[in-house]
Amino acid sequence: PHSTHPPSPLPPRPRLLQSLGSCSRRAATYAASSPSPSPPGWPRPLRYAVLGAGFAGLSVAWHLLKQSPKDSRVSVDVYDENGVGGGASGVSGGLLHPYSPKAKLLWRGGEFWKESMDLLRSAEKANGTAGSDGASRDDEALIWRRGILRPPTTEKAADILLENAQSCLQSCSLQVLDSDAAQRLIPGLRVPLNLAIYMPLALNINPRKYLQALFSACQNVANEASASSSEQKEFNLYNEHIDNLHQFSGDYDAVIICLGGKASSLPELTNKLPLRTCRGVIAEFRLPSDTVEKYGSRSPSILSDAWLAFQGPRTVSVGSTWQWKSDNHDPSVSNEEARSAMEELLPKASAVYPGISKWDYVRARAGIRAMPPLTANGSLPLLGCLNDVIGERSNSAFWLVGGLGARGLLYHGLAGKLTAKAVISSDENMIPSEFTCWKAVK
Repeated sequence: PHSTHPPSPLPPRPRLLQSLGSCSRRAATYAASSPSPSPPGWPRPLRYAVLGAGFAGLSVAWHLLKQSPKDSRVSVDVYDENGVGGGASGVSGGLLHPYSPKAKLLWRGGEFWKESMDLLRSAEKANGTAGSDGASRDDEALIWRRGILRPPTTEKAADILLENAQSCLQSCSLQVLDSDAAQRLIPGLRVPLNLAIYMPLALNINPRKYLQALFSACQNVANEASASSSEQKEFNLYNEHIDNLHQFSGDYDAVIICLGGKASSLPELTNKLPLRTCRGVIAEFRLPSDTVEKYGSRSPSILSDAWLAFQGPRTVSVGSTWQWKSDNHDPSVSNEEARSAMEELLPKASAVYPGISKWDYVRARAGIRAMPPLTANGSLPLLGCLNDVIGERSNSAFWLVGGLGARGLLYHGLAGKLTAKAVISSDENMIPSEFTCWKAVK
C-alpha cells in the first residue's frame, strides 16, 4: 500500500480518457477533495500529468504543487502501473553524496545535494520521523545517518582520492583517514593502502520508504492548499500502463515523462532519446540470528568497487552489477542471474569487508537504469520540452526528465525543481542549457 489511509473517492477522470472508454482506470490513492466549481473570476484549472512515480516523477509532482501560482487551481495526476517506487528507483542502493566515486565534487554538486536534502526533509516530515541514527527500529528507518567510507584498492585511485579530498563541500565534508581510524569506525575493515576517505554527512536512504513518504508529502501539500479559500490543489495516482502519449494529448496543459528506462519504449520517442539501458542487480544479506557479533550501530556504509549499504546491525544490500543494453525490466531475479551477480559482487565486497562471508544471502532485486551520454560536465540528466523532438502538433506540452542514471537520488531534486519551473512558466529557458543541449546533437 502507498498510504496508511484508505483511498478517497475516485477523482474525476480527464475528459479524453473517458471518451477512450478507459473503464479500468482507477485512482490508487487520492489526496484532496474533488474541486468545487471555480468561483467567479478564477482562472481555469491547470492540469499536469506526470508519467512515473519514481525519484524524478515524485520530485516533479512535489515542485509542481509547491511552485504553482497562489490563488490557483492545480491538478497533478501521476501515472505508474507499478505504483510508488515500483520501478528501478525502488530497488536502488540509496547511498547519497555529491561526489563521484573518485571523490571529485560533481558539476553543480552542491546544488544537487541541497535540493535532494530539501526533499528528504519534506519526506521525513510527512513520515513523522527525523530519521534513524541506528539506535532502534532500523528496519523501519527512512534514512541512516552514519556516513559513507571509501577505501581505495589501487594506488592510482588512492592518489586521485587524496587530490580531490583537498576541496570539498562544507555541507558534505570529506575526511582522510588512515587504517587505524578507518578500522575504529568499521571493525574488521580491510584498508589495503592505509587510506580511506570518510564522508560523515553522507546518507544511506531506503528508496522505497523515502518515495512513499515523498508521496505522502505531496498529498499533504494538496490537502493543505485545498483547505484554503484562495487556492485548490488535487493530487492523484493512477495505476495504469502507459501505451503512448496520444492518450494524454489535449487533456493536460503539460505531460512530464519520468519513466526512466521505459521512456524510449513509447512509440513517439523510439530511437529519439540518447539513452542507454543498464540493468543492475543488488543482493541483500543478513547476519544469522545465532551470530553474536553484529555491524556497529555507528559504523558507516562502504563505497568501494562494490558498495555495501548497511541498514541496521544485521542487514546489508550489496551492489551493483552493470549489464549494458538490457531490455529486461523485470524486477525479479532468476536463480542463474542471482548466482552470476554473487560471483561478481562478493569478491569486490570481500576485498574491503571480509566479514561479509559470515552473512547469509537472502534475495536479489534488479532494475533498469537509463544512462545519459557523457558530456564535459559529466553524465547529466536529460531535461527539456519534447514537442520538437516528437514532431507532432498537440494541445499539450510534453516534457522529459530522463537519464538520471546511477545518481537518481542525487539528481532528482534539482531536476524536478527546474522542470517544474519551466513547465509552469511554459519556458524551457528556465532550464540551464547543459541539461537541454542533448536535443541539438544529431
